[in-house]
Amino acid sequence: MLSFAEEIYLLALDDVTGKISTYSEEVSLSYALIGAVLCELSFMNKIDTDPDHLYVIDKEPTGNKILDFVLKTISESEKPMPISYWLKVLLSDASRTEDLVLNHLIERGILKRVDERIFWVFHTRRYPVINNKEIKNVEERLRELVLGDEIPEPREAVLVSLVQACNLFEDILSPREKKRAEKRIQAIAKLDIVGREVVEMIKEIKNFNPSIFC
Repeated sequence: MLSFAEEIYLLALDDVTGKISTYSEEVSLSYALIGAVLCELSFMNKIDTDPDHLYVIDKEPTGNKILDFVLKTISESEKPMPISYWLKVLLSDASRTEDLVLNHLIERGILKRVDERIFWVFHTRRYPVINNKEIKNVEERLRELVLGDEIPEPREAVLVSLVQACNLFEDILSPREKKRAEKRIQAIAKLDIVGREVVEMIKEIKNFNPSIFC
């Protein structure tokens, strides 16, 4: 089973070009990946949250480099801090989190690394999908969930909130479907505390400097 962070990364990746589709999605993606790792730690009973704070309840490593990097960072705090605080702190090292997620997908054989040169001078790197089955499975699950009326499982509610935070429903649903599912997406996203914090943080960034999202 894919982790939240892996699912979000694959959904944000253009499976043809092997690159994150737009700069605006990269900005949102950084927050969403961090939120995804926090959600995964919560499901593993490593951390817990209330409306005001995030607590570490088990410091033992998970064996997963991505999760253990974030868990160690949070564990070093002298007192519980708000989720919004940790999103800001972890964003300062977001590139490391993204690299760990990417490398794990490559190790699992889902993505491959391709190095190229443009005009034989400028170096570029992309990560095309080897088999898009994983992406299709996630997309189909999300479409059925937001266009249907079934009560979502806890993991599904988390994934919806993270996908919404990245604006990735734009690539999963047609404009007509997205309009029809908008209220349900918002209702499901509100079920997850960490996901709500991620969405609010992205809104704050947009309001502070909207030009970077254009």
